[in-house]
Amino acid sequence: MDTTVKLYSLSYKESKTYLFALIFITGNIALPQLCHLLPGGGLTWLPIYFFTLIAAYKYGIGVGLLTAIVSPLVNSLLFGMPPAAVLPVIIVKSVLLAAGAAYAAHLSGKISFLAILAAVLAYQAVGTLVEWAIVADFSRALKDLTAGYPGLLVQIFAGYAVLRALVKV
Repeated sequence: MDTTVKLYSLSYKESKTYLFALIFITGNIALPQLCHLLPGGGLTWLPIYFFTLIAAYKYGIGVGLLTAIVSPLVNSLLFGMPPAAVLPVIIVKSVLLAAGAAYAAHLSGKISFLAILAAVLAYQAVGTLVEWAIVADFSRALKDLTAGYPGLLVQIFAGYAVLRALVKV
């Protein structure tokens, strides 16, 4: 089911861009802390990406990129998670997700389950190849798909639900 809704493309000149980015960055800081209370919570639930998807799809590439880049950096500096060694891969995947989600929203012009699915699949496909190139270990590059599939499902289904809940915002 698709829902027609106001999607934004906020520029870096607008104060709203930074306000919304701050809100989503805060979400991307809080959610991983909750998930890390569970053994393997970060690897299983991939929480650092969730609000990046929402930010980019609803508010555009500017808010999405700010959320994608700042969230992992702040989490790493404050909590040591993600570890500095994996920050490049996580930031690349976050940026890919922000770009994919913003582009999918732009193309569909509405909240579309298929567009969200495509954005998540696209960032994972390209991100896995980039990670493989960086770490030179294909099995490690597949971790998001093998261990993190519950998180990918949450991104798709809960992401769609949250975006539908934000219809009037």
